[in-house]
Amino acid sequence: MWTGIPASNITENEFSKIDRMEAELKKRIIGQDEAVERLVRAIKRSRAGIAYKKKPVSFIFAGTTGVGKTELVKVLANYMFDSPETLIRLDMSEYMEKHTVSRLVGSPPGYVGYDEAGQLTEKIRRKPYSVVLFDEIEKAHPDVLNILLQILDDGRITDSHGKVCNFENAIIVMTTNAGSTDSSSAGFNATGKTSDNARVIRALEGFLRPEFINRVDDIIVFNRLTKDDCAKIAMIMLGDLSKVLADKGIKLVYDITAAEAIAEKGYSDKYGARNLRRVIQTDIEDVIALKIIESYKNPVSEVTLSKDGDGRIAVSFA
Repeated sequence: MWTGIPASNITENEFSKIDRMEAELKKRIIGQDEAVERLVRAIKRSRAGIAYKKKPVSFIFAGTTGVGKTELVKVLANYMFDSPETLIRLDMSEYMEKHTVSRLVGSPPGYVGYDEAGQLTEKIRRKPYSVVLFDEIEKAHPDVLNILLQILDDGRITDSHGKVCNFENAIIVMTTNAGSTDSSSAGFNATGKTSDNARVIRALEGFLRPEFINRVDDIIVFNRLTKDDCAKIAMIMLGDLSKVLADKGIKLVYDITAAEAIAEKGYSDKYGARNLRRVIQTDIEDVIALKIIESYKNPVSEVTLSKDGDGRIAVSFA
């Protein structure tokens, strides 16, 4: 995918992959169909060659914690470029001070660290076909935002050594919680989609200049997740665990009732699906690991997950 050739020369197989993108992303991203659809539409415009070519495709993902913003970025990078290593993640909580700009583009001549390449510019130079995640953009220093505005506007920046770094083939995603904490119904819903979007825009205007907001291809507000959504996400996580165990010769048997038990314990209206991973680790993976070690003379061949009479996760072995 995106091997450096013009969109007009993309092979039939690559166009086919782009065409399948929406369905494939929805297999991993639960409860955010509209977000996925809007993301894919913008990428298709770019790859079809009808969008402005000199700038990267860019998005702001807004929503509460644990609704899938970062997960969608990870899945997108893996699908588009066939490798999770093409995700460049920058935590903006580490770029709150003015001097941190030098970490992105390198230190100016005469300053400590001048010989070191910028973390962002060097990574893009090595892998121009990447997804760049600016996590929690509201925490970034204004000078960092100015660098990002230049990327969105021109599709390129010049590092401290005078080398031009081209972002034309990258996908830029910024995540934010802005606008999601002042209402318990933040996110798309049947009655408040317009007001939700307006609230997010107002929050973004508190720290982003109008020209910055106008350069972004789409601002996507994520839904809050339901408990049913979390059960579906738990099923995906169990599928991932099943593959890990299969590599060790262990079969994992489970159904939706086990996922429902995980969701029952891990779901939070405030934190969404964030706690599901922890529940699986403590209530399932730790139990399996202990059994594997205890039974090394009689190796475990099968693990069954179910929901007991009290609605809790039950783990049994064969």
